[in-house]
Amino acid sequence: MKGFAAGIASCVGLLAPAVTIAAAPAYSIETIGDVVQLHDSHTATTVSVLTPVSNAYEMVVNGHNILRMRIKTVDEMRARPGLNGIPLLAPFANRLDETAFYANGRKYNFDMQMGNVRDPIPIHGFVTGANAWKVVDARADDSGAWVTSTLEFYRVPEYMQQFPFAHTLTMTYKLSDGALEVRTRIDNLSAEPMPVSIGFHPYFQLTDSVRNDWTLSAPAKTHWILGSTKVPTGETESAQEFWGADPRAIALKNYATRDIDDVFSDLERDAQGRATFSVHGTRQSVAVTVGPKYKTMLIYTTAPRPAGDNSQRRRTAESEPPPPVSVGPAVPLSATNATPDLPNRGFVAFEPMVAITNAMNLAHKGLYDELQSIPPGESWEESFWVRPDGY
Repeated sequence: MKGFAAGIASCVGLLAPAVTIAAAPAYSIETIGDVVQLHDSHTATTVSVLTPVSNAYEMVVNGHNILRMRIKTVDEMRARPGLNGIPLLAPFANRLDETAFYANGRKYNFDMQMGNVRDPIPIHGFVTGANAWKVVDARADDSGAWVTSTLEFYRVPEYMQQFPFAHTLTMTYKLSDGALEVRTRIDNLSAEPMPVSIGFHPYFQLTDSVRNDWTLSAPAKTHWILGSTKVPTGETESAQEFWGADPRAIALKNYATRDIDDVFSDLERDAQGRATFSVHGTRQSVAVTVGPKYKTMLIYTTAPRPAGDNSQRRRTAESEPPPPVSVGPAVPLSATNATPDLPNRGFVAFEPMVAITNAMNLAHKGLYDELQSIPPGESWEESFWVRPDGY
């Protein structure tokens, strides 16, 4: 009888369906108040986006934040998004040579009483602190995790007063296979062609070494000579002449006492029209790849200063912070490893730009011929990618 029962049990076991445990999804999103976090479990990567300003303020890989920033809390980011994270510079990137810009043969003077354009050298546009972005999509699937937000520029009177081209901006941050894609779309709602001179200003850091141990790869052929206000003069030289070395292997120890804040174009591109700039440490690296419509890369890096030395602050920093862009919960920062100490580490900013600094005004003077524009009712769209390795 025992044998018969054992046999029945054995047969039941053979007929019972196998129990499988579903693998955890590779990608997921988490919404915490005004913050959306994108997660890639396969590469232990988290990207956090402060949605009212559509700014990814951290990209953390295995506890290491590859984005160098001054903020210590998300509330600090809400109070001063500025140049922390991956800020969009629009409607113009970096500097202009006067308090006006030119488009379609016409001069547009800024209203300096508005207070959102700096005098005498306007810089970085005026939407880095814009808090009118609206999330229109936030999802994850087998291809990645993403959040998409839109800024209806034409609805904000103080923006239109300074740049009277009605348009919308749509930004998507997508995390996939350990890389972050930043995709931007501009829809021109105006009756005239709209010039495109936007850019981004992310600062990057390596945590396995310090700046003087880093090597840059900056494959560009042309360096734009700058005037005293760091605006291109219209003259150029070869990038190799500027670096005094192969642009693909630049040892930053040779610039230990020299700041770099320079504009490069004629980027060397692959079969897809993409160009990649990168910084390499002992084992870590960060690569920034731009699509074909990004014509320029600006590189900014300074020799590290001692702790407490504020001379490294950009001249563009406001003396008093504006009101917070939003109010939300206390979201913990994701980084757990921050060695070596920040004052000794250094940074490199690879700034993807659609055109060179002061492009609209230099194009009007006949000194720049790569300024792009969007016909009425049409769109412009392009991406760049950030890929860390070795963290």
